[in-house]
Amino acid sequence: MRSIDALPKAHLHLHFTGSMRHGTLVELAERDGVRLPPALVDEWPPQLRATDEKGWFRFQRLYDTARSVLRTPDDVRRLVHEVAEDDASEGSVWTEIQVDPSGYAAKFGGITAFTDLVLECVEEAGAAYGIGMAVVIASNRTRHPLDARTLARLATQYAGRGVVGFGLSNDERRGDTAAFAPAFAIARRAGLRSMPHGGELRGPASVAAVLQYLQPDRIGHGVRSVEDPEVLAAVARAGITLEVCPSSNVALGVYDTFEEVPVRTLVEAGVGVALGADDPLLFGARLSGQYAALRAAQDFSDAELAELARMSLRGAYAPDDLRERSLAKIDAWLAADPT
Repeated sequence: MRSIDALPKAHLHLHFTGSMRHGTLVELAERDGVRLPPALVDEWPPQLRATDEKGWFRFQRLYDTARSVLRTPDDVRRLVHEVAEDDASEGSVWTEIQVDPSGYAAKFGGITAFTDLVLECVEEAGAAYGIGMAVVIASNRTRHPLDARTLARLATQYAGRGVVGFGLSNDERRGDTAAFAPAFAIARRAGLRSMPHGGELRGPASVAAVLQYLQPDRIGHGVRSVEDPEVLAAVARAGITLEVCPSSNVALGVYDTFEEVPVRTLVEAGVGVALGADDPLLFGARLSGQYAALRAAQDFSDAELAELARMSLRGAYAPDDLRERSLAKIDAWLAADPT
C-alpha cells in the first residue's frame, strides 16, 4: 500500500482550538496552573457522544477548557505553526483553518486584533512549512444572529487577504438557520465563500435548510443528506463539496462504526467529498487518520483514496497553480509502485 502521508491533499475542515496538539494542551495547562479534567489527560482521547444535548454540553465544556490555555500571542503562533507542521507531514498542500474570533476577543484585544494575529501566524507558518494556508471566519449558531453579522462584516475586511470563507458552526440543533441568512449575504457580497455546518447532528432537513437559506459553496459534514434522496440529489446538482470527518462522526455518535460513514454513497451520488479531521485534539486522529480509517474499515483502494484527495483540492479555495501542481502529484503518487 502507498503511504497516505505522501498523498497530496487539502484539509478543509479543521477548527482552530480543536487543531491543537494534545501535548501542547497539557504543557500550556501546566505552565499556567490550569486543571485539566481526566478526559483531557489520563483518559485522552475522551469518550464522547453528542447525539443528545447533555453529550454536546460535555463536548463543549472540554472544548472551552482547551481554549482557555491559549493566553498569549506566542501561544497562538505555536498552535498555528504546529498545525502547519502536522498537516505538511501528512501530505496537506493546502489547509483552511476555521476560527471564531469572538471566543478569543477578551484576551487578545478584540475580534479585529485577534484576527490580525491569526492571519499573521498563518502567513508565517505556511511559508515556514511549505504549504498554503487560509482562514475561514466562523459564526456560532448558539449565539444571536446579530453576532454573526458582526463577524461577517469582520470577515469582509480580510477578503482577498487570507480569509476565504464564512462559516456557521456549533450545535446545529440550536438556532434558526434562516435567521443567519443576512450574515451570509454580507459575506457573499464581499466575494467570500459560504461554508456552514449542517447534516451531522440533525438529519437531511438540516442540509435542506442550509441549501435554501445560506447558499453554500461547501457544507461542513452533510453526511446525513444520504437519508433523503431528494436532498442528496440537490447537493450533487449544486456541485457542493461536503467536508466529511469520519473520526468525529464516530466519536460523537452520529455513526457507531467507521464502516457506516457513507463516503462511498456520497461519491456514487456525484457529491464531492473532502475528508477533514474536525477537532483532532478531542477525536484523536488528524488528517491522514481519516484516509486510513476508510482504507481499514471500508477497504478503500489507493485509487479511491487518490480520488478523495483530488476532490479535496477541487473543493479548496487555493490558487489555481497550486491545485494543478498538486493534482499532477496525486497522479504520480498513484502511478508509483506501492512499497
